[in-house]
Amino acid sequence: MRTDVAHSARVYDHLLGGKDNYAADRTAAEEVVRIAPYMRTSVRANRNFMVRVARHLAAECGITQFLDIGTGLPTSPNLHEVVQEVDPSCRVVYVDNDPIVLAHARALLTSTPEGTSRYIHADLSEPEAILASPEVRETLDLGRPVALSLIAILHFIHDEELAHGVIRRLMDALPSGSYLALSTITIDSAPEEVGDAVKKYNSRGINSKGRTKAQVTSFFDGLELVEPGVTPVHHWRPDDEARAIDDSQVSMYGGLALKS
Repeated sequence: MRTDVAHSARVYDHLLGGKDNYAADRTAAEEVVRIAPYMRTSVRANRNFMVRVARHLAAECGITQFLDIGTGLPTSPNLHEVVQEVDPSCRVVYVDNDPIVLAHARALLTSTPEGTSRYIHADLSEPEAILASPEVRETLDLGRPVALSLIAILHFIHDEELAHGVIRRLMDALPSGSYLALSTITIDSAPEEVGDAVKKYNSRGINSKGRTKAQVTSFFDGLELVEPGVTPVHHWRPDDEARAIDDSQVSMYGGLALKS
């Protein structure tokens, strides 16, 4: 594990106020904050978007199976904590490629007795390996609806064809009634600041990319977007905390869609 090179999961952890990061991660995060001072607010808004989407899926859509790729370091409430509060029988498989996430995965495995929470050390670019893993095969029934969660991960895939292909291969393996939840960086909110922040990330070896609303919406092609569609993450079925956030403080789009 390279601790002298910034990693996206640990940078994200620092921006959320976590402690599981190293000097290289903190330096990279603070460089981005100097360019885009609102970055901590944007990251927190994205995390809260995940919580609202997960709760909606469990409470309103009756989903009890979740595949969360790009999990990041454990930050309470984790996805399984949100959905198992609604339905203790929910089953969650987490996936991430950062060795330090693997080292802290025990915090992701605190499932209710009725449910299950498991972790795979794997990469989004290998969807077939993820789907074929014992953790997925033993935990999730792929004959029943599954929610695929791709929160704050697609901006690390530059190539549009590759990003679309990964989503397609994952969703093709899931049955009707499944959902896709995703969020990713947008350049629409502040093109110059986001562009400079992305360049800074890239210079640190964290390859990332901002996208337009049209590009983000295209990730849901063939699926039925759930209202309110693709929006800044704090506009998606907002709670009081989200409503208090100024639009200038968020540079993430998010959405949820159904596979019919």
